[in-house]
Amino acid sequence: MTTKLLVAKLTDIDVKGSRRITVNDDLEIAVFRLSDGTVRAVENRCPHKGGSLSEGMVCGSHIHCPLHDWKIDLRSGRVEEPDDGCITTFPTEIDANGSIYVTIQDTNTLSA
Repeated sequence: MTTKLLVAKLTDIDVKGSRRITVNDDLEIAVFRLSDGTVRAVENRCPHKGGSLSEGMVCGSHIHCPLHDWKIDLRSGRVEEPDDGCITTFPTEIDANGSIYVTIQDTNTLSA
């Protein structure tokens, strides 16, 4: 089962900024607004030491972990070499009113 969650309005997130949401009290997702106008959503946990990616720096379509500067592609979830790892990515959609939706598998609750 998939669930489409309304997470924010596009205007709620600054360009190169982020918003953190929690799903079912156990999954944190970071939602990023990139400078090219796209929005990306990934799990909010670096695979290295668990750094909060929503606190990292956006550079193009990548996020730099605030703990040890691991560079992660927000499109694929892959960590850039020489480091290694992957995070979960989530499909996003922006409707005509500027509402941002994130699609999640097997869930139905969103909490702030």
